[in-house]
This record gives sequence, C-alpha cells and structure tokens, in this order.
Amino acid sequence: MSWQSALACWAVRRRMRPETAKPMLDVDRARAYTSRRIWSPGVPKSHHLEIRSDGEWLRTAEPRSTILYLHGGGYYFCSPRSHRAISFGLAVRAHADVLSVDYRLAPEHRFPAAVDDAIAAYRALVGDEIAPRSIVIAGDSAGGGLALATALALRDAGDALPAGIVLFSPWTDLTCSGASMQANEGRDPMFHAAVFPKVAAQYLGEADARHPYASPLFGAFEGLPPLLIHVADTELLLDDSTRAADKARKAGVHVNLRIWRNVPHIFQIWAPFMPEAREALSQAARFIDAVTSVPATASAGIHRPPITSMV
Repeated sequence: MSWQSALACWAVRRRMRPETAKPMLDVDRARAYTSRRIWSPGVPKSHHLEIRSDGEWLRTAEPRSTILYLHGGGYYFCSPRSHRAISFGLAVRAHADVLSVDYRLAPEHRFPAAVDDAIAAYRALVGDEIAPRSIVIAGDSAGGGLALATALALRDAGDALPAGIVLFSPWTDLTCSGASMQANEGRDPMFHAAVFPKVAAQYLGEADARHPYASPLFGAFEGLPPLLIHVADTELLLDDSTRAADKARKAGVHVNLRIWRNVPHIFQIWAPFMPEAREALSQAARFIDAVTSVPATASAGIHRPPITSMV
C-alpha cells in the first residue's frame, strides 16, 4: 500500500464516508461538491478536448481505438468533467479517442434514461463509421454497471458488440445483496452500506431492481466481449465484481479480474497522484490495445484463459 493510497483512504473516510450515513440523500450537495473538484487534470498535449451537449470528446491524431466512457456517481451526480483523471488517463495510455457521455441523471431522469443515453451514444459512434471492433465501453461504479448493462442491451437488440468492456468497481446489483455489503462494512473507507439501497431506489423509481439493464448481474452473459474488472478488496461492492466475473466465465466470456489491496473505491480517479491508479490505468490500456487489435475474422474464435489476480 503506497502512502498516496493511505492518504486517499484517510481523506475519503474523513470527508465522504460520513455523508453516506445520513438518512436522506442530498442531491444538490453531492453535485456541488463534485462540480468543484480540484484534481481534474489538464487536457493532455497529445489530445484536444471538444465539449458537446452529449458529453466530452477527447481526440488524438490516428487513434488506435475509441473508448465510450460512462462515469460513476450513483446515477445522480458526477459528470464527464469530474472523471477526467480516468478518461484522460485512458486516452493517453491507449492512444485512443474517448467519448465521455453526459448521460441523464436521477431523480430527474430515472431508469432506463441512463441506459438509453449510453446505447444512443454507442450507436452514434457506429453510425459515424467507427468499427465496433475498435470500440471499448468503460465505466466506474454506477457507470461500470451501466457499461455492462449497455452491452447486454446491445446484444439483446442484435447490435454489433464492442471489442471489450472495462469495469472499475462496477455496481452490478442494485438489490444490494452481495455478502461484501456486510463483510466489508467498516472496512470500506468511502461508504456505509446503508446508502446503497437509497441510491438504488432514487434511480429505479418503480422499476424492478433485478431488471438486467438496471442490475446486469441478473442478466445472461453469453456472447459478451472480454471483460476487464478492477475492484478493491475492502469495498462494499467487492462481490458485485466477483459474482459478475464468475457468471461471465461460466457463460464462456473471457474475464480479467484484478482485486487490489487497500485502495479506495474507484481509486483510478486519483491518477496521476497515486501509483496504484497509474498502474491500473496502464493495465486497462494494455487490455484495450489487446482486444481492439484482434482482427474481426479472428475475434469469434479467440480463446484466452481467464485471469484472477490480487495486487
């Protein structure tokens, strides 16, 4: 555990975790807090930034791939800007174009608005003649669950699927039934477990929490592209990753699951400050390079052994 990770854990335990013990969600307070984050990086010299109504484009000359990024924030706060440390970090390391989607948020726009927006963004990429085999969908936390749900919805609709999916601490189960919700209570430096049902209810409204486009853990994973999943061992959401990885493997999907020790939820957002964050983004970039470099004619038959590692 680096001193930078120890400092990050201390900071979120002191500043963010108490907020998750409050009886009510304060949407305006959460949005105001993340709108003034001071660790948003500058635009990398290798890319140029284009802000549009549907999100942020970070573009480079002769990109090797295109990343469709879906930010976290419980479906009710955060934005492409608040997550630039991740999206910009992936763009530089993978020499990729990144579209970070500014999807609609709850409670103004409940499920399935976020899914609809993510699907529309993906289809717009394909409509702009970006080959699906060069696209990777990525996301963190709620955005990680959204990334996986988007892939399920695209498959069910018969769309050509992306080359891969990158998930950082994904929230895949809005029923909040994972054993780690109890086992890691008190160990997770960022959250109290009681906050998750409140956030889920705000997003879902009257929808069923087990709907696979809300909780992709309950979907069928057959036919999905390769998955890279990163999660911390102390997270309340640990089992949202491990159960999804197990289910994907049983469905014949290649899964690269990495469980990191003693880092906070979506620690990748602490790049470039935290060495673990830098390494995680580099690993994700190597995964993106690998899956998007597979020729279309060979991708259906490719076989890679699943990997689980603890770092």
